[in-house]
Amino acid sequence: MSKLHFVSGNQVRLLHCGADYFPTLLAEIVQARHEIYLETYIFADDATAERVRLALSAAAARGVAVRVIVDWVGSGDRYSALLMQRFAAAGVACRCFNPWFKRGLARTHRKICVIDQRVALVGGLNINDDMLSDDDEARPLAFPRWDFAVRLAGPLVAHVHLEVQAQWRKLGKLGLRRRFELLRNLRAEARAERARLTAAAFVVRDNLRNRATIQKAYLQALGLARTRAILANPYFAPGRKLRSALISAAGRGVEVILLIGVGQFPLQDAVAHSFYPKLLKHGVRIVEYRKTQLHAKVAAIDHHWATVGSSNFDGLSLFVNHEANVVIREREFVDALSSHLLRGVADGMEIVAADYDNQAWYRRAWYGAAYLIYRGLMRIVTLGGYT
Repeated sequence: MSKLHFVSGNQVRLLHCGADYFPTLLAEIVQARHEIYLETYIFADDATAERVRLALSAAAARGVAVRVIVDWVGSGDRYSALLMQRFAAAGVACRCFNPWFKRGLARTHRKICVIDQRVALVGGLNINDDMLSDDDEARPLAFPRWDFAVRLAGPLVAHVHLEVQAQWRKLGKLGLRRRFELLRNLRAEARAERARLTAAAFVVRDNLRNRATIQKAYLQALGLARTRAILANPYFAPGRKLRSALISAAGRGVEVILLIGVGQFPLQDAVAHSFYPKLLKHGVRIVEYRKTQLHAKVAAIDHHWATVGSSNFDGLSLFVNHEANVVIREREFVDALSSHLLRGVADGMEIVAADYDNQAWYRRAWYGAAYLIYRGLMRIVTLGGYT
């Protein structure tokens, strides 16, 4: 793989759950003077999202160019249409990503906001209330949804801005020639960034370029791990390469801890359980987080590498979704994220191999069947690319 290209001179602040994220987002929107781009998978119909909508509308009213991208699946067909109407009435430009699957199965699962090309927020938080489940039932949660984002200031913001601006332009009316020119410009900008090294990198994946970039970043970091790797993710259904990297790191003596969200989708939980026996056998620690809905897609490796973003360890994220992560190489940041993750591990329930040795045959059969169903569906979706 090509190396990640890190940009120096950035200020990176970790945001934990909605209590950190939404006050920061709203404060930045209030300070906006020229331009706001916001891209999200879910823009919900709840009180938290309404505060964001009103803040964006107020920014547009004072002359800020506000552009919003919402995903058609994540935000829903009816509410996406209603939201676009409300935004249009307030002077906010809003575009919906891939309505009625006109561009295949692709979804934008990225959570990005860039304001005045001065500051960017990137992470896993949607525009929704983190005291409500993000499934269709919107069930109240006992504790806030567990998630992370980062606030970026510095030269890396220009690259984030370029990506979200390109996404906006691609959702407009662009001919084939203009789309190729846009792709060429993005590649040229990426080459220009390589002259400035260290600190932080912005990494994306989509369905045309960078198809495996985020997964390769994880594989490289796990390959260099020496003492400890903690990875938190819901919807755990990794491909063969990532499973092998986890097992290989554990085999070298690295303490590998998987903090996995469970309890939201029974089929997804069964698929995740199908991987447990082999991972446990090779020394990977598995901790299920049941305190609240775990939505974080983060990792901290040793004291020198961390990532925060929107990419899950499932086939959709790795092959179908548009995703965005930030990779940080700064000990203070990595240690701060590690502290949060270790608290999550303490709040979770560790799984041991004996739990599976004593399980009824029909449970083990159900896990195996769930995996076969999932793998078959993913091979269809990814045209055989998922293993």
